[in-house]
Formats: sequence, C-alpha cells, structure tokens
Amino acid sequence: MLERITNPEEVRTWSGAVPIEHVYTVGVAGEVFFRAIKDRGRLVACVCPDCGTDYLPPRLYCERCFAKTADYRDLEARGTVHTFTVAHFDLDGRRLATPELYAFVRINGSGGGIVHRLGEVAASDVYIGMEVEAVFLPPARRTGSILDIAYFKPVV
Repeated sequence: MLERITNPEEVRTWSGAVPIEHVYTVGVAGEVFFRAIKDRGRLVACVCPDCGTDYLPPRLYCERCFAKTADYRDLEARGTVHTFTVAHFDLDGRRLATPELYAFVRINGSGGGIVHRLGEVAASDVYIGMEVEAVFLPPARRTGSILDIAYFKPVV
C-alpha cells in the first residue's frame, strides 16, 4: 500500500452489497442493566472499587483506571433533563406526523444518564433541569431492551 496508484482502474473495489453477518451482544454489564429493566423495572449502575467512578449504563471495566467493576446498585428511575431536542423527522428522513421529544436525562445518584423519549409533556414546557421519571412498559410487554422504558415524564 506504499505504492502510489496512478490508474484508478487498479484500485481494488467491491461492487454491490458487502455481506456482513453479526450478532450483537450487550456484554456482561449490559445484561445486568437490561435484566434489571426487564425483570424489576429498575435502573442499575456500577461503581469502580478503586477510583469510585460510577457508570450508568454499567461497564465491566473502569475507563479511568481499568479496574474491574463488579458491584451493581439500584437507582431510582428519576433524573433531570440535561439537554433536549424536538425531532420532526424519523430515522429514515420521513416527516413525523407528530414531533417527538428526546432528552439526555442525568439519572439521580449517578454520574451517567440515558438518551430517551420524553412523554406527557409539550415541547414548550420542557426545560433544562426539569425533573423527570421513567415510565416502564407493563412487565408482560418488556423484552430486555432500552425501549422497555416507554419514556420519561415530568415529576409532579
């Protein structure tokens, strides 16, 4: 690859779709996180035993000091809106019939947070610092996904 290519027809290309098969796994810490949501309607975080950094969602190793994190703790599913946006288009670029609200919610008792939908609130009433709480799907409808949290709603 150190040679300079002067003829574009000499460049190797792959025409058509690239055949990729994969299975995504959430890992050990991710499984603890999603099982807590599915089975108990709870959020969990982990804390690094060496430097005290907490992680939500949990991680298997501390990204600051590389210590293994093993202790998980329940958090209340409440937090504050750190920032938010109003989406007028879906992921495919089609206009939504009703705009959707999304926010980065900093979860109480944790240095982390979750990007998720906001519900039961008008866009004009959302503000930075607003207290919100998670609304979980009924237990029978949960699948072990972040979408088991239907949305975050304002705390009244």
